[in-house]
Amino acid sequence: MSIFEYNGSALVAMVGKNCFAIASDRRLGVQLQTVATDFQRVFKIHDRLYIGLSGLATDAQTMHQKLVFRHKLYQLREERDMKPQTFASLVSALLYEKRFGPYFCQPVIAGLGDNDEPFICTMDCLGAKELAKDFVVSGTASESLYGACESMYKPDMEPEELFETVSQALLSSIDRDCLSGWGGYVLIVTPTEVQEKILKGRMD
Repeated sequence: MSIFEYNGSALVAMVGKNCFAIASDRRLGVQLQTVATDFQRVFKIHDRLYIGLSGLATDAQTMHQKLVFRHKLYQLREERDMKPQTFASLVSALLYEKRFGPYFCQPVIAGLGDNDEPFICTMDCLGAKELAKDFVVSGTASESLYGACESMYKPDMEPEELFETVSQALLSSIDRDCLSGWGGYVLIVTPTEVQEKILKGRMD
C-alpha cells in the first residue's frame, strides 16, 4: 500500500463565475479502519485563499502549520495578504526543499486573485505544479473524481449551481472509494462571502 493511501482522502476544487468551491471528505482512517469522521483537510490561509491537503494526515497537519507561519511572516513584512499564485509558489518551494525526505501530501490550492479571478492548482509531493482552468482533484478517490467532474463541470457556474455540482461529484466519487467517505465538507468562496456546508453521505 502506498503511504499516500494510508489515511485515505478525497479533495476537489472547482471554478465558477468569479467564485470557486473546494471540498473534501471527512474520514480519517488507518487503512480500512475508520478512526474519525470529522477530519479537517481544507484549511483557511486568508478570506480569499484556501488549501486542501490530501495524503498522510500527520504530514498534512505539519504542513498546514508551516504554511500559516510563513503566510503570517509575509503579512507582517508586506502588510497585505498573499496572492494565490504567490502562495502556490511558496507551497511548491516548501515541498521541493524537502524532496529527499518529502511530506507525503498532495495539496490543492484555491483562491481569488486580482479582479476576483479564481485560481486553482494542485501539485505532487515534490512541488510540481499543475494549473487548471476548470477543476483539480487529489487523494485516493481522484480517479472517480476526474470522471465525475469531467461529466458534470460547466464553465461560468453561479455559486448555487457550483455547490450542487461539486457536492454531487464528491459524493458519487467517495461512494466508489473505500478509503474516503463519511460525508463531505464544502466551501463556496465568492468576493463577498464564504459559505461553509457539511454534506451527509453514506456512513459505511
